[in-house]
Amino acid sequence: MLTSLVVGVLLMNVFAAVLVVVRAPVYGARLYRPMLLNLVLSAAPLVVLGLAVVVLLPLVVVGTPRPVVWVVGAVLGLVWLLLLPNSGYLITELNLNHRREGERVPEWYDVLSVLVLAMSGVLTTVLNVFLVVLVALVVGGVDSAEPLTGTTARLLEGVLLLLVAFGIYLGRHVRLNSWDVKHPRHLVRKVLGHLRTPGALGNAIGFTLIGATFFALMYLVMIGPVVRGLVDVEQLRNMTGS
Repeated sequence: MLTSLVVGVLLMNVFAAVLVVVRAPVYGARLYRPMLLNLVLSAAPLVVLGLAVVVLLPLVVVGTPRPVVWVVGAVLGLVWLLLLPNSGYLITELNLNHRREGERVPEWYDVLSVLVLAMSGVLTTVLNVFLVVLVALVVGGVDSAEPLTGTTARLLEGVLLLLVAFGIYLGRHVRLNSWDVKHPRHLVRKVLGHLRTPGALGNAIGFTLIGATFFALMYLVMIGPVVRGLVDVEQLRNMTGS
């Protein structure tokens, strides 16, 4: 189940990249490089998460003191969190702004391309959140699937999705990037200055809540059956083992 989920998300990202790349030679149009850059940035959180697994799991296995594991995990987790909105950001590319007058590209092709691009971002976001919940439980010493249905997991998922939605808002409307965190004072001034403009705070709250709700529903559709399956398999093994 989990393997199918990961493979499916990766294939959706590859499909999105292929559609962007082949558009140029097939229809004699220019290559729209910003879409490819956005896809690379969308995949970055998964790369960081993979690095975190490679680093953290051996530390847990060899019995490294918990404070050390949590510090390393917190640093990698912060990097991951700063990059995560780049995945969901692809939903804001659901438009045809890249079309140029005189290009022979059929409208249906571009409509499907941006739809695939947006969905790849949604799926990547959902997968990232689920995997980081799994990693957090493993690092915390949990060796059962049951906690995936618990309050702690739900709270973590909810907080992460709210942060993702707010990060997307900052990227689209304040034009911030993940690496702007290198200049925290400038970043804070820019965000506060934006939120003080008339109507901006309401728009930020509305976008964050609606965006987080959308991702939460997608999470429920995608991850709910996987979690239920993992719990059922574990219960079945416990029953047969006893």
